[in-house]
Amino acid sequence: MNSKTPISRRTLAKSIGLGAGIAAGATLLGGIAAPAIVRAQAKTTLKLGHLGNEDNVWHKASLVFADEVAKRTNGAVEVKVFPNEQLGKETDLIKGIQLGTIDFTITGESLQNWAPAAALLAVPYAIRDLDHLDKVVTGEPGRKIAEAIEQKTQLVPLTYFARGPRNLTSKRPIKSPDELNGLKMRVPNVPLFVSFWQGLGAKPTPMAFSEVFTGLQNDTIEAQENPLALIKSASFYEVQKYLNLTEHVISWIYLVGGSKKLNKMPADQRTAIMEAAKAAQAAERKLFIEDEAKLAADLKAKGMEFVTVDKAAFAEKGRPAVVAALSPEIKPIYDEILAVK
Repeated sequence: MNSKTPISRRTLAKSIGLGAGIAAGATLLGGIAAPAIVRAQAKTTLKLGHLGNEDNVWHKASLVFADEVAKRTNGAVEVKVFPNEQLGKETDLIKGIQLGTIDFTITGESLQNWAPAAALLAVPYAIRDLDHLDKVVTGEPGRKIAEAIEQKTQLVPLTYFARGPRNLTSKRPIKSPDELNGLKMRVPNVPLFVSFWQGLGAKPTPMAFSEVFTGLQNDTIEAQENPLALIKSASFYEVQKYLNLTEHVISWIYLVGGSKKLNKMPADQRTAIMEAAKAAQAAERKLFIEDEAKLAADLKAKGMEFVTVDKAAFAEKGRPAVVAALSPEIKPIYDEILAVK
């Protein structure tokens, strides 16, 4: 088979067992050989940069990806992993892949700067749980999102990782949106998040993450929202008593590679990379579930009180603001996500 002969998404999905969402992202990978250990040849070295530290599950999954690539190419392809923004911040990594100076990264809704559909990776109360997430990403909505990302950015989604749900921490318990009462809270500089919390009755303030602890300490803000991993790593438990289980954003992120570089590689090596990505996804999911349970236990041990909230009330009250903030281009895919059972 000619290494540059294109194949259909259906054939690719069947060849490597990925869902339709990721199969869409692989259309530029050219011809696919049957899964096999390929013959040894001149070594190709590829670089994977990401933002997490060495303890982060993304880093551990990246190491699995690198090991699997080496094994499946019989050492012909080496992936070197660079954590801790060693190769640059997220936007730098994306641009580096587009320029060909970097080969892989882990990225998500930041891609909306190029592909508006990427905003759908993190929409409040769009994803209900992990099972729903898997069905969305590997189904028709995920296929459309991955395809849009590939077309607009020349980054190929190879696989996806789940992300820890975002929860609201505060200095008083909050069980329903009616209890927000103009709560002064920090949000990242994401217009959709600002609109959502305003719709719930809070007073959201975009603020750099590095300033949040001090803001909570001196009461410039009363609350913030983040996944458990960041709540722990930033020591917010020292200045916040309550962790309100809003789980208002359940999202995913992609391991991506550059289509130009991948297209230049032999078909058997491209197959090996896609199969290695699938193995990394399985490893990451196991680590992710274990890590979330440990983080919850650690935060409780440090004195945080976990508060059960009326998530249905949060979702219902916040949905009009979410819908109003979505562009007409991506609103139909949002509706498809909600419709997935």
